[in-house]
Amino acid sequence: MRIHLRTRHYSIRTEEAYIDWARRFILFHGKRHPQDMGAAEVEAFLSHLAVDRQVSASTQNQAKAALLYLYKQVLGIDLPWLDEVIQARRPRRLPVVLTPSEVRALLMHMNGTTGLIAQLLYGTGMRLMEALRLRVKDVEFARREIVIREGKGNKDRITVLPENLINPLQAQLKKALALHEKDVAAGLGRVYLPHALAVKYPQADKSWAWQWVFPSPVRSVDPRPDARTGDNVERRHHVYPESVQRSVRDAARLAQIDKPVSPHVLRHSFATHLLQAGYDIRTVQELLGHADVSTTMIYTHVLNKGGRGILSPLDAL
Repeated sequence: MRIHLRTRHYSIRTEEAYIDWARRFILFHGKRHPQDMGAAEVEAFLSHLAVDRQVSASTQNQAKAALLYLYKQVLGIDLPWLDEVIQARRPRRLPVVLTPSEVRALLMHMNGTTGLIAQLLYGTGMRLMEALRLRVKDVEFARREIVIREGKGNKDRITVLPENLINPLQAQLKKALALHEKDVAAGLGRVYLPHALAVKYPQADKSWAWQWVFPSPVRSVDPRPDARTGDNVERRHHVYPESVQRSVRDAARLAQIDKPVSPHVLRHSFATHLLQAGYDIRTVQELLGHADVSTTMIYTHVLNKGGRGILSPLDAL
């Protein structure tokens, strides 16, 4: 299954999620082989997730997608019933949005690398993994823009580079360069390159342009084999996403923000505050990388003061 996913260029996070769901499915049914199971077992597993585990609709649908991939792509079994297995209905939820004063309070309680990443998320509308996977070559200081490569849906886009982040980002790049030079001196310093670019350009993975803007303070062995040698290579990956998530939660608690705050809330706040400032929705859609403007429309709920902009009858008494 892992080979199939990598052949089709699925992301490493999708790969881990799909393999985990296939493993859970097999363990749930007493380690029976998926070939010996059918619609009843799949429905029993999905029902267990919904009823006993009480997972969200999106989690249930992700499990179904993983099993669909397992049967159709890996086992080569075309099972018409699998498409008919019930699809959990995702409820329409309004995003959590912070006020400008709450964002200011949150960012004041953050510092260091995670603080800079949080400022970048709010200042650009990037997703967390898009910020962490940012490469040196994609930060355009002269043009005041950031090029986001292979974002959600494997799409590239351009977003704004805030003036207030130019000096902090340049300082961050100096620290990253020092780490890179230290790794190169130790005979390391090869960063992961997508789509076998390491084979096409043998020295590119060691060049400064391809390095992460936010490298991890520690090195680790890459689970994906090297494109040239096939060996597992010790690399310096980017900052771990859980580090940023934990830092944002801690800052929200210190700032006494009574809302569920995650790094993605900063992206919601970016979009909402741009619309409140009078920018048109098409511009915001482009910056966020939404394929359909209807996705961006969800942020317009805050533009109507007090529900739908009405005057409550209680206030007219």
